[in-house]
Amino acid sequence: MSKAFRFHEFGGPEVLRWEDVEIGDPGPGQVRLRHTAIAVNFRDVYVRRGHHEIKSFPSGVGIESAGVIEALGPGVAGLSVGDRVACVAGPDNAYGEGRLVPAARVVPLPAAIDDRLAAAMMIRGMTARFLVRETWPVKPGDTILVHAAAGGVGLILCQWANYLGATVIGTVSSRAKADTALAHGCHHAIVYGEEDFVPRVKELTQGRGVDVVYESVGKDTFEGSLHSVRRRGMVISFGEASGAPEPVPPKRLGPLGSIYLTHPGLPDYTATREELLATVDDLFTMVRDGHIRIGINHTYALKDAPLAHRDLEERRTTGSTILVVD
Repeated sequence: MSKAFRFHEFGGPEVLRWEDVEIGDPGPGQVRLRHTAIAVNFRDVYVRRGHHEIKSFPSGVGIESAGVIEALGPGVAGLSVGDRVACVAGPDNAYGEGRLVPAARVVPLPAAIDDRLAAAMMIRGMTARFLVRETWPVKPGDTILVHAAAGGVGLILCQWANYLGATVIGTVSSRAKADTALAHGCHHAIVYGEEDFVPRVKELTQGRGVDVVYESVGKDTFEGSLHSVRRRGMVISFGEASGAPEPVPPKRLGPLGSIYLTHPGLPDYTATREELLATVDDLFTMVRDGHIRIGINHTYALKDAPLAHRDLEERRTTGSTILVVD
């Protein structure tokens, strides 16, 4: 018998229960992982609150973890028992001592990437990668706006865009977070409570607006994002930390400057094994070569997952948050 967090109703961090679970043996195309480190993502909060669909109660939490392969199911090739790996895959059951996962979503870890680093960077790093490499391919001379610039995705995105030659404007919720963002590739940090980011963005861009807005806050910043982008620029919505924004009728986009609005998701950029490995290889190379620093700023014991959720919701965290298994 193994232990894992599950919840039997939607609600706050208090609904998470530490329970006995039966993992079982891997089936065809599966491997069984013994976890060493687990990522805490805002997506997990959405699942617990009921903003994402679940199959049934009780439900597990989390899709991102690192650890060691304990067993292989029939038909699995290219992986071995004892391999250090990371995995981003459903169903939600990563907040536990181990789990079964699809072998096709398992990524071997190079020596330069330890388990905790892997858990801290997979979803965040792969998300940042498709945002700056594919959804809007950032190029030298671009000016971009990154909301939540001191968050897990934000810090990686700022560094990657800076490396690609962009001028990076970030928004944050405190002066301390502004300092963090500025130390990780952000050129200009705007503190929400001190000034309105829209006129400041227009000032920094001589009235033009940014080429692209990376919007992960949602309700609190979305309308301002629409007014911060240049003509025929793009607003990329990939998160809603403050809640869902009001719907935008397509006909609004023309008067705003014929801007583009999209809501991309990581599964569509890593749908095949080849896409997944190419994305991870790019990310690992950027980290290994020192172009991106992954800040594991908050580490909790697995049993303290409810506290980690509470701190994340109350914006007490910066960078990446992980759970470690004793």
